[in-house]
Amino acid sequence: MNLTKTPATVITGFLGSGKTTLLSNIIKQSADKRIAIIVNEFGETDIDSDLLRSCAIQGCQKNNNEVTLLEDGIYELPNGCICCTVEEEFLPVMKQLLERRDQIDHILIETSGLALPKPLVQAFNWPEVKNHFTVDAVITVVDGLALTEGRFAHSHKQLESQHQADESLEHELSIQELYQDQLSAADLVIISKTDLINAQQRLHIETDINTHTDDSIKVISIEQGEINSELILGLEARSENRIDSLHSHHDHHHQQGKQHHHAHDDFDSVLISMGNVDSEKLLQQLETLIKMQNIYRAKGFLALADKPMRQVIQAVGARIECYFDRLWKADETPRTEIVIIGKQLNLKQIKNSLKVAEL
Repeated sequence: MNLTKTPATVITGFLGSGKTTLLSNIIKQSADKRIAIIVNEFGETDIDSDLLRSCAIQGCQKNNNEVTLLEDGIYELPNGCICCTVEEEFLPVMKQLLERRDQIDHILIETSGLALPKPLVQAFNWPEVKNHFTVDAVITVVDGLALTEGRFAHSHKQLESQHQADESLEHELSIQELYQDQLSAADLVIISKTDLINAQQRLHIETDINTHTDDSIKVISIEQGEINSELILGLEARSENRIDSLHSHHDHHHQQGKQHHHAHDDFDSVLISMGNVDSEKLLQQLETLIKMQNIYRAKGFLALADKPMRQVIQAVGARIECYFDRLWKADETPRTEIVIIGKQLNLKQIKNSLKVAEL
């Protein structure tokens, strides 16, 4: 019987900041741990969880049994932001994990891109959770390249302009407030994509982060999601013990009697499913769509008629990456599935444009 509390690491950050890549690299290095994962995806398909199952994120190379992911250990919460569905979705998952607690050494939780960390961490103080689990640390991942370019995330400018133009969104959290709330809840802050910025820019970002965090909070810069897992796991921060004393912008809005509205409520997502496609044509169509519409994120898998391997596609803003991750399994039918996330999307145009690439 497990008499100690099972630690959980919460990884938060905006869309495209590099959370899934970081998570994949942590799994890769944790061969001695039995890990369960909770993925709070935005969209209609489990792209991120599928990537994690196969350790398919670029830069995560799996060798034999190096990755010891707990069998059937990925729990998907795709039906809403985890900070808003704590009681409806998160608590039932934690009860399932409690039944398997003797098989679990550590829990990794990846929140959706616009989640508020505080309500999730507060849930660890509920009696049915507190007696058995603890928050080992809250890790906030920030996009170094976006911050250098004057944005908190790729979609910052579009979201802010639409927020200002829509009177009904007057009291919602701004992207800046959400960014600050994610930082204030952090036990560790990670600046991603530092291979794309210089040392002076990195120092400027670190200085700004320090204005929104406690003096004891460390800031680490990483490239391509690579980090020693010992710097992430086993921090024993027990974040739930201090979370109620943290006053966030979200709390201030509630105290002022303002309506409860989150930025993620205004996002659209669409799932495109097809058979074999012409990869080059699809990438061209996607690039055109990104220029025409407010598409913030695209991710998924492509099936190519002349290739036995699955091709992964990841797009953040205008940056599009694609690579082959694994062979199609004998018991699965090769298919193309892409989830696109944005705002005020013309769904018909997206579907028609991408269908042109289907063979």
